[in-house]
Amino acid sequence: MDKVFKLKEHGTDVRTEITAGLTTFFAMSYILFVNPSMLSQTGMPAQGVFLATIIGAVAGTLMMAFYANMPYAQAPGMGLNAFFTYTVVFSLGYSWQEALAMVFLCGLISIVITVTKVRKMIIESIPAALKSAISAGIGIFLAYVGIKNAGLLKFSIDPGTYSVSGEGAEEGLASITANSSATPGLVEFTNPAVILAIIGLIITAFFVVKNIKGGVIISIALTTVIAILIGVVDLSTVDLASNNVGTAFKELRSIFGVALGSQGLGSLFGDTARIPEVLMAILAFSLTDIFDTIGTLIGTGEKVGIIRAEEGGKGTNGLDRALFSDLVGTTVGAVAGTSNVTTYVESAAGIGAGGRTGLTALVVAVLFAISSLFSPLLAIVPNAATAPILIIVGIMMLSNLKNIDWHDISEAIPAFFTSIFMGFAYSITHGIATGFIFYTLVKIFKGQAGSVSAVIWVLDALFILNFISLAIL
Repeated sequence: MDKVFKLKEHGTDVRTEITAGLTTFFAMSYILFVNPSMLSQTGMPAQGVFLATIIGAVAGTLMMAFYANMPYAQAPGMGLNAFFTYTVVFSLGYSWQEALAMVFLCGLISIVITVTKVRKMIIESIPAALKSAISAGIGIFLAYVGIKNAGLLKFSIDPGTYSVSGEGAEEGLASITANSSATPGLVEFTNPAVILAIIGLIITAFFVVKNIKGGVIISIALTTVIAILIGVVDLSTVDLASNNVGTAFKELRSIFGVALGSQGLGSLFGDTARIPEVLMAILAFSLTDIFDTIGTLIGTGEKVGIIRAEEGGKGTNGLDRALFSDLVGTTVGAVAGTSNVTTYVESAAGIGAGGRTGLTALVVAVLFAISSLFSPLLAIVPNAATAPILIIVGIMMLSNLKNIDWHDISEAIPAFFTSIFMGFAYSITHGIATGFIFYTLVKIFKGQAGSVSAVIWVLDALFILNFISLAIL
């Protein structure tokens, strides 16, 4: 193991890496249920999407393990699957086969960008203050995800200020989009799952403060045991027979490779009048995929020394390989039959548990593969057991805010939108995009437009074009 993953060089060991892999997997395993549920609304077979989700996750994560030797896990991204379902298919009227073709093209475009100097130019163009803001923003985003998963928030929506997307409104399965009149608030502590999450947060904080080795995975296990004892998890509902692998493989055959066929790529560009709209949708997919990944890698990796984004830095080659692994995952996932595969921000939970090498990623990939046989067992670990990990790791990452000169308003404005706004917008990419745009505006206001690199100008134009396309689409 040491020869393959260079454990001693990275100051880690097999036990720590396995613990980190388990932590990351349980923090992100929800995607195995959410992704099929969401994509199946387009008409795709749910069991087939379940296996496609695993294939995309395993392919990307194995690349991350052996090619990049990085402790990051991959799977179809939340937000990207929503864009796939509700915007591309429901709003724009494309078939799911055509949407998969868009994802495949997104992967190819991103691979070209990554293997050329364009990727290096993007990374090197990010100012130091914004890199710190990105890292802190990932922490804010991660903590917010944890708070939401813990069920601590409720949102009040005024009548007539929301829209419903998708089928299943009567069953409570549709997607509801509210405007800014929706206000967050703290839930009443009457829900056993919420109380469990608070108990889990206390347990996790204890292990982290005491710096107990393996404390993160122990806290997940203890919280899960408590969940079973108080009835939040009902073992009688775990039905191993509910996952019919034979049916899943049969359904997978109906979506595998469709993106490359006549109903996918063959149909996508058949109507020349739709080409501008198709290109705008692919642009939205690509920008989100690339900058979600760049943000996650820089934000979680620089703090612990896994990533060095500066030219010639120790981790520059590793960053190249990590980005390439991510984009291979997207391409393979599209062929298998799922939306964009991306590097999961929940990987920070495993890094927080000590994961430093590809062995962590290998453990996650193996667990994803095994889950194809035992997916019902994953329901035993509730969100309340993993949400506290995300909150604590997010808190740890906020230390990067100290590297920003908040007394200098010209530095504070773009840093705010890059970091704090990332959580408000619930999007890594939108936080980075808004931060970049305000960075350029501030430089213009100060008469320093000439100091803004050409790469930043191009990225600003693409981000603005992407915001326009989202408004049009």
